[in-house]
Amino acid sequence: MDCRIEPGNEARSNAMPPVFRFAPSPNGYLHLGHAFSALLNHDLARQSGGRFLLRIEDIDATRCRVEFEEAIYEDLAWLGIAWETPVRRQSEHFAAYGAAIDRLSAQGLVYPSFESRADIARLVAEREAGGAWPRDPDGAPLYPGTAKSLSAEERDRLIGQGAPFALRLDMASAVARAGGLSWQEAGEGPAGESGDVAARPEAWGDVILARKETPTSYHLSVVIDDALQGVTDAVRGIDLFWSTSVHRLLQALLGLPAPVYRHHALIRDAAGQKLSKSTRATGLRELRADGTSPSDVRRLVGLV
Repeated sequence: MDCRIEPGNEARSNAMPPVFRFAPSPNGYLHLGHAFSALLNHDLARQSGGRFLLRIEDIDATRCRVEFEEAIYEDLAWLGIAWETPVRRQSEHFAAYGAAIDRLSAQGLVYPSFESRADIARLVAEREAGGAWPRDPDGAPLYPGTAKSLSAEERDRLIGQGAPFALRLDMASAVARAGGLSWQEAGEGPAGESGDVAARPEAWGDVILARKETPTSYHLSVVIDDALQGVTDAVRGIDLFWSTSVHRLLQALLGLPAPVYRHHALIRDAAGQKLSKSTRATGLRELRADGTSPSDVRRLVGLV
C-alpha cells in the first residue's frame, strides 16, 4: 500500500472541513487526562464545523485488551462524545505500516539491531563509565549499539537464525536527506514555543520503527494514520511535544502532509504527577460509579 498523499489531497484544504482525532490505547481504563484531550478535540471539531475521529492505537498485543477498548467506547459515549464510524484500529493496518518501512528501507534509512534491553542497559552503563551518555527528550539513553556497522551478510545470518531484532531509523542519514524541518504549533511548548517550531529529530537518536514481534511503532503508525485519515489538527498532550520532531521527519521522508499541532497541558494528580491508567481516583469508571456527572468532569478538567 502506498502511503503517499498526492499534492491535491493535502490535509489542510480550504475546501475541506478540519479533522480532529482522539487516539487512545486500550491498555487500561480512561482517566481525567484522557477525558480532557477527548473533550477538547471534540469541542474544537464542533466549534469549527469539522469532523471528529476516534482511533484505537492497539499495536501492543501484550497489553491491549478487548475489555479496555469496549470501556473506551462506553466512557466517551457517557461524556457525550460522538465519533465517526468505522473506527480505525491500528492492529488491522499493519500492512500499511510495513509498506512505509519498505519505502524507508529502499532509501537506505533502516537497519536491524539485535541487542536486548538488557544488552542496551549494559552498553549504556559502559558508555557512562567514561562520562555522560546522551539522552532523548524523554530522558531515555540514545541507542548505544553498533548494529549499523554490521555487514549485510551478518544481518542476514542473525535474522535467519531467528534472533530478535528491532528496525531502527538511521537518524543521521535521515536528517541529511530531509534537511531542516519545522511544524506549526497552535498551542504552546514546554518553554513557550509556538508558531513555526524548528524540529530537532536528531535529539532522539536512532529511533525504533518496528520490532520483530510488533511490526510498527507509535512514531511510524501515528504519521501514517494521520495522513490516511486526513487529520488536519493534531491536538494532544504536551508530553508529546518534542516527539513531533520525529513525526515531521517521517512525514518528510514518506511524502506525507503535516497537520497543525496543538499540544495541551496535562491533567495532573495532587502531587503534580502525570495521571496513570492505574490511578483509580481519577479513572472515569470510578468517578461515574461515585456519582460524578459528565458536566462535573468538564469542571474538573477546566472545560467549563
